Amino acid sequence: MTPQEELATLAALIHDLRKHKKLTLAQLAQKIERSVGFLSQVERGLSRPTVADLTAISHALDVPTTYFYSQPKPKAVDWITRPNERRTVYYANGITDILVSPSMNGAFSMLDSLLAPGANSGEQTMSDRAEQAGFVLEGELTLWVEGETDPVTLGPGDSFHLASFAHCRYANLTDLPARVLWVYN
Repeated sequence: MTPQEELATLAALIHDLRKHKKLTLAQLAQKIERSVGFLSQVERGLSRPTVADLTAISHALDVPTTYFYSQPKPKAVDWITRPNERRTVYYANGITDILVSPSMNGAFSMLDSLLAPGANSGEQTMSDRAEQAGFVLEGELTLWVEGETDPVTLGPGDSFHLASFAHCRYANLTDLPARVLWVYN
C-alpha cells in the first residue's frame, strides 16, 4: 500500500468509527483538543495526524490505538508475517509505524517504528491504555515521561517499559534515522 493509499484508509477508519460512535466533528475535535478544521482534514485524507493525535482520537473513540492497524493484508501463513504483508501508518512529524505482528488477536502487538531525523510524536504528551515497551535497534530515541524530571535518551540495545496510561512523548533529536521495536499489550 502506498503512503497515499494508507492515508486514505486511515482517514476512512477514523471517519467511519466517529460516525458509528455518533459523534460530530465538533464533539470529537473538542475531546482531542484540536480544531474542527484539522480533524476534517484528517478525515478527508488531507492531513496526517501525529502519534499523539491518533492516540487521542483512539481514546476519544474508545478503541485501542492499534485499531488503526487493523486492515490486514493477506498472508500465506497465518502465524507469520512477511515484509510485503505488513500494515503501515505514516504519521505527521516523520514517524512511520509498521505492524510486524502476524495478527492483533494475541496478548501483544509489535511495531517497527521508524523515526526520521528530527521526528517526534507531537508536542503534547499522550497516554495509551496499553502497557508498552520498546527496544532501540538503531539511532537514538528520547523519551519524556510524566513524573520524570529530565528526558531520557536511549541508544541501540537500550530498552524501556511504560505502564498503562503513562503520559509520555518521544522524539529522534539527531540527524540520523532511528528504529525502535515497540511492543503493546
